[in-house]
Amino acid sequence: MSGGNNDVIVVGGGVIGLTTAVTLAESGHRVGLWTRDPVTRTTSAVAGALVWPYRIEPAERVGGWLERSLGRYEQLALNSAETGVRGVAGLMTDTPLDSLGSWASRVRGLREARADELPDGFGQGLRATVPLVDMPVHLRYLEERLRAAGGTVERRTVVGFEEPSREAPVVVDCTGLGARELVPDASVYPVRGQVVIVENPGIDEWFVSAIPGSTDTTYVMPQPYGVLLGGTAADHSWDPRPDPAMARAIVERCARIRPALAGARVVEHRVGLRPARPRVRLEAVRLPGGGRLVHNYGHGGAGVTVAWGCAEEAARLATA
Repeated sequence: MSGGNNDVIVVGGGVIGLTTAVTLAESGHRVGLWTRDPVTRTTSAVAGALVWPYRIEPAERVGGWLERSLGRYEQLALNSAETGVRGVAGLMTDTPLDSLGSWASRVRGLREARADELPDGFGQGLRATVPLVDMPVHLRYLEERLRAAGGTVERRTVVGFEEPSREAPVVVDCTGLGARELVPDASVYPVRGQVVIVENPGIDEWFVSAIPGSTDTTYVMPQPYGVLLGGTAADHSWDPRPDPAMARAIVERCARIRPALAGARVVEHRVGLRPARPRVRLEAVRLPGGGRLVHNYGHGGAGVTVAWGCAEEAARLATA
C-alpha cells in the first residue's frame, strides 16, 4: 500500500530513468525520481552518445524504439544550446546499408561512402547525419524539464523495490547495472568503456569503427567540451579506473584516422560501465504488496539511442 504523494517513483537517474520520468510527468502523473548519484555522475554522463544502435538486443524491437527516439532528438537539436543535442555528419565503417533495419530510412543523408571518403585501411562505410549528444548538458536539461513538469529528484539509495512501492503505487526500475543486485538479475553485466577527452584541433565530424566481438573500438566524437576519443568494450570488467596504456592506445588508433589528434592536449580520462543484458528488459510485473513494477533496463551501449522510445513504452506499462 503506498502512502506517498507520487503516482510513480522512477528509480535510476541516468538517461533512461530521466527520460522515462519526463515522459510520465509531462503526461500528468506525479513523479518522483530517486537516484543514487547526481545525474551528471551516472554512467550516462560518460557516453559518446551518438544516436546509433550498439550492443543492444533484441533487434526486432530496437528499431521501433530508435525511430521514435530519433524524431525526439531531431526536435531537441533545434535548440542545441539548451538540450545538448546536435545533428552532426560522420562516417560509420564496416556497416553495410542492407544490414540496417527499417529505422535507417529515417536517418538524414544516409548513403554508402565513396572510396575517397574512407580512411586508409577501410573498404566500406556509411555517411549520415545523426544526433550527437553532449551528455552532461543533456542530463541537466532532462532534470530541469522534469522539475518544470512537477517532478521531484531525490538522492536516495535503495536496496530493494519494497521501499519505493510504499510511497507510490507504481515503481519504474531504470537502475541499469544496479538491476543485477536489486532485482536480482544475474544476466546483467558490465561492458567497460574507456574514453579520452582531448582539445579539439579542428574536427567537426564523427567517426566510428566498431568491429563486433572486439574489445577495442575506434570512435571520434566532436563535442563542445572537446573531442571524445574511444574506446573499449570489455565484457564483465568492473574496473572504474582509467588504464594509462589503454588511453595511449585509444589516442593512437584515433590519430591514425584523424592525424591532427596526435598532438592534441588530453583534458580528461573517463570510464563507464555499460549495463548490458542479452535482451533489454521492458515489462511490468506485480510486487508482493500489490503494486506495479515496470522494468526498463539492460540497454547496453545504446541507452541514449533508444531512451525516448523505451520511455514511451515504459510509461504505457506504468499506467495501463
